[in-house]
Amino acid sequence: MERQDSKEFFSSRFGVTERDLAQYLGLALSRGGDYADLYFEYRTTSSVHLEESIIKTATRGISVGVGVRVLSGEKTGYAYSDDLSREKIEKAALTAAHIATTAGKIASVGISGSVAGHNLYPVEHPTIDLDVNQKIVLVQEADGAARSCDPRIREVIVNYADELKRILIATSQGRIVADEQPLTRLTVFCIAHDDGRRTDGVYGGGGRVGIEFFQRVHPAAYFAREAARQALLQLSAIECPAGPMEVVLGPGWPGILLHEAIGHGLEADFNRKKISAFSGLISKRVASDLCTVVDDGTIPSRRGSLNIDDEGTPTHQTVLIENGILRGYMQDRLSADLMKMQPTGNGRRENYTHIPIPRMTNTFMMPGAESPEDIIRSVKRGLYAVHFGGGQVDITNGKFVFSASEAYLIENGKVIAPVRGASLIGNGPDVLTKVVAIGSDLKLDEGIGVCGKDGQSVPVGVGIPTLKVSEMTVGGTQG
Repeated sequence: MERQDSKEFFSSRFGVTERDLAQYLGLALSRGGDYADLYFEYRTTSSVHLEESIIKTATRGISVGVGVRVLSGEKTGYAYSDDLSREKIEKAALTAAHIATTAGKIASVGISGSVAGHNLYPVEHPTIDLDVNQKIVLVQEADGAARSCDPRIREVIVNYADELKRILIATSQGRIVADEQPLTRLTVFCIAHDDGRRTDGVYGGGGRVGIEFFQRVHPAAYFAREAARQALLQLSAIECPAGPMEVVLGPGWPGILLHEAIGHGLEADFNRKKISAFSGLISKRVASDLCTVVDDGTIPSRRGSLNIDDEGTPTHQTVLIENGILRGYMQDRLSADLMKMQPTGNGRRENYTHIPIPRMTNTFMMPGAESPEDIIRSVKRGLYAVHFGGGQVDITNGKFVFSASEAYLIENGKVIAPVRGASLIGNGPDVLTKVVAIGSDLKLDEGIGVCGKDGQSVPVGVGIPTLKVSEMTVGGTQG
């Protein structure tokens, strides 16, 4: 949670004063850059891994460091240090200055005070502070619940991970902002065996929450039983037919398709470089008029939410597509400056060793007016995809291939049988134009999303309501 006394609290954490910050920023701008910032990070992590009903590993770690960035036009200078001594920070500041610029003079930077923002994750007791035995009990509960579902569940793997990240950001514009960011995730993987067939299921959840989430909202057994259900369901699944057909996407996690096939194409860096399928299309129709897509980093306790992004900008709800019309992109500071737009709170980085780039937070499609049942009844022959595994996307043209880990055949308005081996093949922008019905049941994922880009991974959220695409190519194994 962001603190009103952030300057004092984080000065003690990182051992810096306002005067120190001003001096470091002055060195960073000593060769004439336009803008500089400092990103201090103190991260504590822990994890517990269970397999074969045995705790295989339990870890705890701490990392600390600072990154110094200098912007000069389109050039970025960046250097970092895992040593917070004055000598090392000054060296990083001068290195970033030399990378970004070639001439200039020592700049004078004034620090005017801290910036307060929203408080989206008021966790009183972060899970990182819990005794490891409480975390071990949690994964053992998940293991027992999964195995008790059915004797055909032969293997169970449970992973628990949490962290508390404390950050301090100081900019050459005189701003200081700080945040404490808790994050917790529990994932259960089940393998079922029957008559020589081997199937699997995976499910999990979490967010910027405390242990009470697993005690009162979704106990560990909830995720374990769902992972087991998915694995057992596949034992009776039939081969999936292939070809063009109507496709209904279920609510929640299938929003990963929206995230990958469309969301990345709406990140500003791809668009300012004109390599996205959405480049130059603001105010143009890019989707069915039923479609409104937003990125919202302000939803309390969600995995992808942040009080501030990794540049110190408060997060927003950003409307990307409104009733089919492209309204904007997700912006970090650099792209916003170059595109003459406003930052949207989407400048994110994996840790202090990376520069911030435009990234999604919680990206989803807004709900429509139809009932999910009516949408299913409208399908003559098609596929109902309710859970996805992996996939591949080409950002430049939006082409994608996604495997559906849980899907069903629909015939004459009825869900008739689970299928295996189903994949969806298409083009993100093209699929948006073929959305013909959107349900009223918007759901966000349970809180396990991780997004990779340019070698960096960050936590994200996805979601959609039930929606129908008039035609999509289904890859299958039947025949």
